[in-house]
Amino acid sequence: MTTHSAHLFEAAKKVLVGGVNSPVRAFNAVGGDPAFIRRAKGAYLYTEDDTVLIDYVLGWGAMLLGHADDDVTASVSHAVANGVCYGAPTENETKLAELIREFYPGMEKCRFVNSGTEAVMSAIRLARGATKRSFIVKFEGCYHGHSDSMLVSAGSGNLTFGHPDSAGVLDDTARYTYVLPFNDLDGVKALFSQYGDTIAAVIVEPVCGNMGVILPDPGFLHTLRQVCTQYGALLIFDEVMCGFRVGLTGAQGLYEIHPDLTCLGKIIAGGLPCGAFGGSAALMAHLSPEGPVYQAGTMSGNPVTVSSGIATLTKLRTTDAFEIACRQTVRLVDGYRQCFDQKGLSCVINTQGTMFSLFFTTAPVTSLQSAKTSDTALFKRYFHHMLSAGIYLPPSQFESNFVSSVHSGADIDRTVEAFEGFLKTI
Repeated sequence: MTTHSAHLFEAAKKVLVGGVNSPVRAFNAVGGDPAFIRRAKGAYLYTEDDTVLIDYVLGWGAMLLGHADDDVTASVSHAVANGVCYGAPTENETKLAELIREFYPGMEKCRFVNSGTEAVMSAIRLARGATKRSFIVKFEGCYHGHSDSMLVSAGSGNLTFGHPDSAGVLDDTARYTYVLPFNDLDGVKALFSQYGDTIAAVIVEPVCGNMGVILPDPGFLHTLRQVCTQYGALLIFDEVMCGFRVGLTGAQGLYEIHPDLTCLGKIIAGGLPCGAFGGSAALMAHLSPEGPVYQAGTMSGNPVTVSSGIATLTKLRTTDAFEIACRQTVRLVDGYRQCFDQKGLSCVINTQGTMFSLFFTTAPVTSLQSAKTSDTALFKRYFHHMLSAGIYLPPSQFESNFVSSVHSGADIDRTVEAFEGFLKTI
């Protein structure tokens, strides 16, 4: 039976590339047609096929308070009624920046942008401008948006230049990015020993979410901080995904690491298009209009996203929403593990805070290479079984799942029950 979503997908493919506006939405990694969403509220998605789904994508992590939170919605409605774009400063921009600084003290000053990609792109430019160096170090499997410098894969060896990961990225751009395996302490030390005085910055997802959830090994982040300080490079934490998710003060608060620059994404505006990057006042002074590093954006800090951000962060600061989401995450992950134990099977579930990923493998998952040992064919079966049971998961093995503060105990129990049903099919 052809669903209404399938008809909508066919219509979309006639006017949108691949029928979508971001590739993972096309379900290519899991097969089948994507579910088209009509609306969302709380922990639920309501599809064009009149089904209700418990949502563990949550706008790719942004909806920590759930969809259409009443306080956030009221704030946005008020802001829209007063105009959506001024192209001029507002008091609320300052208020939101002050709220962010409460959670991330190292962001003494910040600059608002419109996405995580823009935040990273701008932070990289600032790092190069401030250090007067050219090279950037990133790690395999860490996704930092789609700017040219970051769409780079590892070369044939640990100490080689990167190569383009997308058509349209020039070799001459890729050669300025070194790529190492995540958690590779020896590789980091060797790279800096050879090229340290040319490296402007190291950028890392301190808790990875874009190859599934992968945690830093003990000492890994501290070593990054140490070598960057030793060689005069900047350390950039891309907390677009893990910020406010692994802890309200991010991975930097959790692991007590002080990066030079922090990048945040749409979670700081309750899911509206937004991002920010920031660091010490001295470092940020290199940015225009105070310094020579140029960055600008007409919609940056617009009144609607800023208003949503103030409502969101105020609620996170004044309620136990994050703690509730953490407890529900533990309940879900424990339920999954009990299901595996009862079935006599093994798996890997990586989790931190309100994020988790299930890998169908028995080997520890600490890098992209080990993540790829997961049985992706089995993941496809798992995804579609859960979808048919009314559970919406990220349509890729290599993405994080997210839990919100409004997922109920009944939602968690229903999800575990559906998972138990899936294991019976193996």
